[in-house]
Amino acid sequence: MSEEYFDAHLTQLGWQQVDNLRKHVHSTGLIKNIDMVITSPLLRTIQTAVGVFGGEAYTDKMDGLPLMVANAGNSGRPAISSLNSPPILAVELCREHLGVHPCDKRRSISEYERLFPAVDFSLIESDDDILWKADVRETKEEVADRGVNFINWLFTRKEKEIAVVTHSGFLFHTLARFGNDCHPLVKKEISSHFANCELRSMVIGDRRVVGSDSSSTNYSGKVPPGPDLPSEAADEKNKEKDASN
Repeated sequence: MSEEYFDAHLTQLGWQQVDNLRKHVHSTGLIKNIDMVITSPLLRTIQTAVGVFGGEAYTDKMDGLPLMVANAGNSGRPAISSLNSPPILAVELCREHLGVHPCDKRRSISEYERLFPAVDFSLIESDDDILWKADVRETKEEVADRGVNFINWLFTRKEKEIAVVTHSGFLFHTLARFGNDCHPLVKKEISSHFANCELRSMVIGDRRVVGSDSSSTNYSGKVPPGPDLPSEAADEKNKEKDASN
């Protein structure tokens, strides 16, 4: 995969999808219930997190730092305020499939801090990306193990309503570890791929607490429709290339 896709940013279609999810989050009142937003520390997920859950357009007259400076990641978007926004915390554990694909390699934290001044990067120990390897791709099992560790970490948080902005591949392999003792249809729903900007509400808790009501805040995502999943698209291209050789 070309280096030009290094730490891929949101496309204009991606920003349209973010805007539509933002409208949904506000119209349902969900934004008022979110205690914290956790985001993968890749450009496209941080842009999504601040675009959906951030404040309005930022001006120099406002108090506090902006969540995003103007044109961050060549977005062509105005700066975004942190006013009336839940705190946004970047966490390495919920990154996309690590290794090989440049789109899944992150920038330095010091560069992110300049682009997203009010996002909290304090839990990330290394400025440079030491997790991504050019010649080693994480196995599906390793992604799932990391995902389980992430969910166990979520249990340690004091916040109750947490929005997680992460990646379809990461979610697919992580959630596939759960629901093995459920009906096959439930298992299928749990581990199905997420669309771009899809929102699903899930309760993580004691397995003895059972509930089946669907959430009124779920959002189908991918509005408007278009290509997504840069990392998995690269996998498909590699499969096609191998098949043709």
